[in-house]
Amino acid sequence: MAPAIPAAMERPHFIGIGGAGMSGIAKILAQRGAKVAGSDARESETAASLRALGATVHIGHAAHHLADDSSCVVVSSAIRDDNPELARARQLGVPVVHRSDALAAVMRGLRAVAVAGTHGKTTTTSMLAVALTELGLDPSYAIGGDLAGPGTNARHGAGDLFVAEADESDRSFQKYDPEVAVVLNVELDHHANYASLEEIYESFEAFVAKVPRGGTLVVGEHPGARELAARVSGRPDLHVLRVGEAEGSDVWIRRITPKGMTSEVSVVLDGREHTFTVSVPGRHYAHNAAAALAAGTRAGVDPADLARALTAYTGVGRRLQLKGEAAGVQVIDSYAHHPTEMTADLEAMRAAAGTDRRLLVVFQPHLFSRTQELGTEMGQALALADRSLVLDIYPAREDPVPGVTSALITDAATAAGAEVTPAPDKDAVPGLIAGMARPGDLVLTMGAGDVTDLGPRILDRLAD
Repeated sequence: MAPAIPAAMERPHFIGIGGAGMSGIAKILAQRGAKVAGSDARESETAASLRALGATVHIGHAAHHLADDSSCVVVSSAIRDDNPELARARQLGVPVVHRSDALAAVMRGLRAVAVAGTHGKTTTTSMLAVALTELGLDPSYAIGGDLAGPGTNARHGAGDLFVAEADESDRSFQKYDPEVAVVLNVELDHHANYASLEEIYESFEAFVAKVPRGGTLVVGEHPGARELAARVSGRPDLHVLRVGEAEGSDVWIRRITPKGMTSEVSVVLDGREHTFTVSVPGRHYAHNAAAALAAGTRAGVDPADLARALTAYTGVGRRLQLKGEAAGVQVIDSYAHHPTEMTADLEAMRAAAGTDRRLLVVFQPHLFSRTQELGTEMGQALALADRSLVLDIYPAREDPVPGVTSALITDAATAAGAEVTPAPDKDAVPGLIAGMARPGDLVLTMGAGDVTDLGPRILDRLAD
């Protein structure tokens, strides 16, 4: 039986309903029978999938899109105060609900597993959701990316488990009270919202503080995650599981064996070894899978069953997702936009390419604030590629910052010995890549913005 829909969520209107986080909540509410409506800046497959569930989706933002009988308006931190639908809601006295409060509302009454961390949370959440589904446990889930198998980022299930990606970027993950919390890593990011690494730690501590008595914290091997575990060690009622390759880890990753675009992973848990295949390459994805295994086990699932079920995971959109192959060239898409993520994905692709194939990268920086703080490190990461094209900064929700351009990255990349070329004209990129690629090369489109749209266009040019 589905949890009751809160009265405030019976007729919700989502501003920016096509976003990864917003659309997931909207889908779950629609599947539970709510009368869902919303608007988005452009038409998309997500908008079409929402309409298929009975939701009303308007393209463009206008005051008249908000129905007078809306029970609430759901917004994310990306929605500006001058949005006409938000202004209309305030005029009508319609309650305005943040996305995190809406997600907390749909999780209420279910056993929640919340996956957090600066990197890897979408993949780890996806792995666990797929494995639980494979085992017939019918979980609900809300993820920041589309699963390759089910092709959706969210689902209402009949089971009692809810797997959620917990976003730290605006502190919204502090609204949840999961039975099992996962923290993969902790690094300084989201510079518009956090002034220091210490503020990041304080935010993660607040997230962990919401885990109820007897709950579990799963932490990755990253130094920031281990520091967080040390900071919350004064809670005797909190079970802490440390996942890592060090032999003393509670969940010991004993062996990672690369096999082309996959890996075989062996994990020791409670004295028993479990071996399974991870369908994406790279050590960091193996760690994500081990964290998913730990979290699912603490939620009551048999680890041997869960290990077998993890093999069913076939990927998630934009996480080293193979977009296709043309003229002997594979085109792969990566969401990496922080230097740590970039380095991890580039190392994984470098290993997959071997010594005989080149790695060509199309990188799009995401946010002026992130580029200002981490542009040098982004450029240094690109030294792992054979050649790179660097697009202009994708602004997302931010206004330009004087003096902050992609040149911060290209200059740092050149200084690090990388062969990098500025590409201010995005429309010219497919032709540039087609001109430089040769059979056997790997092409990686990388970034959190609309660089993902270039993959199919590059394949078309390669096929010409």
